[in-house]
Amino acid sequence: MSVGLPAPVPPGGPAVPAAAPRSPYIAGRAFDWAFFLLPPLVSLVVGALIAGTSFADHRFWLAGKRATGATVLLGVIVNAHLVAVVARSHLNPGVFRAHLPRFVLVPLALFAAMMVSLWAVVIVAVLVVFWDVYHSALQTFGLARIYDRNAGNDPEVGRRLDFGLNLLLYAGPIVGGAAMLPHFGKLEIFEDVDATFFTRIPAFMAGNQRYLTWAVLGSGTIYAGIYVAAYARLRARGYRISFHKVFLLASTGLCSIWVWGWNPWGQAFFIMNLFHAVQYLALVGWSESASLRRRLRLDGVRLGKPLAIAALLSGALAYGVWTELVRDDDRVRWSVVQVVALMHFFYDGFIWSVRKQQV
Repeated sequence: MSVGLPAPVPPGGPAVPAAAPRSPYIAGRAFDWAFFLLPPLVSLVVGALIAGTSFADHRFWLAGKRATGATVLLGVIVNAHLVAVVARSHLNPGVFRAHLPRFVLVPLALFAAMMVSLWAVVIVAVLVVFWDVYHSALQTFGLARIYDRNAGNDPEVGRRLDFGLNLLLYAGPIVGGAAMLPHFGKLEIFEDVDATFFTRIPAFMAGNQRYLTWAVLGSGTIYAGIYVAAYARLRARGYRISFHKVFLLASTGLCSIWVWGWNPWGQAFFIMNLFHAVQYLALVGWSESASLRRRLRLDGVRLGKPLAIAALLSGALAYGVWTELVRDDDRVRWSVVQVVALMHFFYDGFIWSVRKQQV
């Protein structure tokens, strides 16, 4: 038996471990483009179309709050996607058994805390705002990593690079752009518990936003250069570039920079939250359809899969409508809504993982 010479080491380091590429799509060509890849751009178009219309501008009272047709629709869809995590966390038997205490004890403890402590209420109200920013960035990160894996790349390769890029693309424009004060202004509710230190932060941020904007632009430019150079090195070592990942990151990033940075048409929150919710509902529907069919005893039933998905969407949207009717002074029901939001952010951190082959 002959012994061959060792394979030459490519320039830049050893070869990047890779698996055989699979289908480049997550659920399929049409599904991915409709629900994962194009929603950021479609939401941008929708935001432009509704701007200046009575749907976006005409205000009315609903559950003690001033609302418009656009804010009500967005509230329903956003809260529907928040509660949809239950299909993965509580209705998927394998996932539920693996994390039982987190799915039962944590939400009960959080709800109890809000019932007895105003501090808990205030902290949760602020935490929801800022955790949502982090969570939204990581959703795009997660989809990008699936596309990377589908191209045949090792899930560990480039993970930190993508993590940093998604945080920068989503949070950077918020800190340095037009949406900064609507986010940080939430800290003013710490006045209800006499925590004046936190109430000063919005004014500080507004007074120094020019410097923050330059800091974001400078650090963002440097990171973008590092990111491109690092992936160029990885490509020389065998990394396979996924067109779908690049398209997703580029379209989402440009949308985030423009919308959070300049708030065109005054529809920043509508645009960014709409596509995020649509992507998530599609992800849950695709991932959990088999589990839902078994739960609803639809296995073997004709059209069982679409019926299961329809049941998921109907229940989630019904919850979304209910949340829009909850008054801010109804502490019990308001606390339920906040628990669902925080548990959505919390659960998504460990029930979806490309590295652990959960997706």
